[in-house]
Amino acid sequence: MNFNRPGHMVPAETDREPDPVPEPHLKPRVKSRWRGALSGAMLALMIAAAIAYGGYSHYAQSREVAAIAKEGRELVPQVRVETVRPSDAIDVVSLPATTSAFSAANIFARASGYIAKREADIGDHVKAGQLLAEIVAPELDHQISQAEATLGQLQAALQQAQANRELAKVTWDRDGPLVKQGWLTAQQGTIDVQTLKAQEAAVSVAQSNVTAEQAQLQVLQQQKDYQRVVAPFTGVITQRNIDIGSLVQADATSGTFMFTIMQSDVIRTQVFVPQDEAFGLSDGIEAVMHVPEMPDRTFPGKVTRIAQALQPGSRTLLTEVDIPNPDGVLSPGIYCTIDLHIPRKTPGVTVSADAIIFNESGLQVAVVENGVVHLRKVKVARDFGQRVSIDSGIKPGDQVILNPAVDLAEGSKVQSRPQATQTS
Repeated sequence: MNFNRPGHMVPAETDREPDPVPEPHLKPRVKSRWRGALSGAMLALMIAAAIAYGGYSHYAQSREVAAIAKEGRELVPQVRVETVRPSDAIDVVSLPATTSAFSAANIFARASGYIAKREADIGDHVKAGQLLAEIVAPELDHQISQAEATLGQLQAALQQAQANRELAKVTWDRDGPLVKQGWLTAQQGTIDVQTLKAQEAAVSVAQSNVTAEQAQLQVLQQQKDYQRVVAPFTGVITQRNIDIGSLVQADATSGTFMFTIMQSDVIRTQVFVPQDEAFGLSDGIEAVMHVPEMPDRTFPGKVTRIAQALQPGSRTLLTEVDIPNPDGVLSPGIYCTIDLHIPRKTPGVTVSADAIIFNESGLQVAVVENGVVHLRKVKVARDFGQRVSIDSGIKPGDQVILNPAVDLAEGSKVQSRPQATQTS
């Protein structure tokens, strides 16, 4: 023992027990255990948090789905509606048509000869009686002169026969009393009577010969008149087949075709009206013609002729409309459309084509009554494109749904929007 201070003994260094020294491999093992425990706790905490978040999200989503389903069950959808209106008293039907001339004539030669003058050509507007061409036929003039001479001879023969008849009559008037008194024989009386009858017959023959020759001369004079070819009516020349010097023949079957003339101040249009509209047609119905090449102009007219019998194949009625054409702007043979203003024979209603439902139940419309949908079957009479005419199933004043939903069912509750604008 070492005494450094009085009263104290300091043990010697050799007498102290040394401090325990930790083993080197124990310290890392303790740290590793603490880290593993901490990591496991954090992982467990994260898993618990994830499970809690997932559970909450699923709960919130379930509540949202339930709320949406409830809202869907309680929601009353809005729909656009249109009020059904009665059909117009006049049904305007637009149909294709073709124009033709009011009158058309092919002019043939009625006298044989050569063309001396030609006063008209294609496109010329001519008036009734206007000279179109002149034919020269010298042999016809000779025939007329011969016929006039023959007629003179026959007229002289008639006068001679009449004179002989007068002589025979005078002779019988003189001899008749003498025969009765016995101054002349009965034979002389018979001769006088028969002579008078023979002269009367000769007068009849002479008169017949004169009449026949006059008729023949009239035929020749008519052929002479045919040498001047004139327009039969006011119109326009559409074809010409002759020129100066052309030889023309007058024959009933093979006569020379000279001109074609058409009356163009009135245009005739032919239109075939379907059966469902034909029964409302009558003379005097107003019509309006439209020409695609003249979109800014319309041509009014009236129905003037109706065939009164439908075409068996197409079930259409041939109808003709006369269109005044004073300025000649319309030509025969053009394509056009005709709007016929036909009075409606049977009542009906019209709705927008957007209201029609077509499914396995046929054609239907959805009518809204007091906020409830009622599906009604309808019968379409005519389809005008944007609108349709209905014969049965609905009445004027009904509210029909436009563009109804596919799943719209009978008895569904709806809320109507402000009425849509209707177009004819």
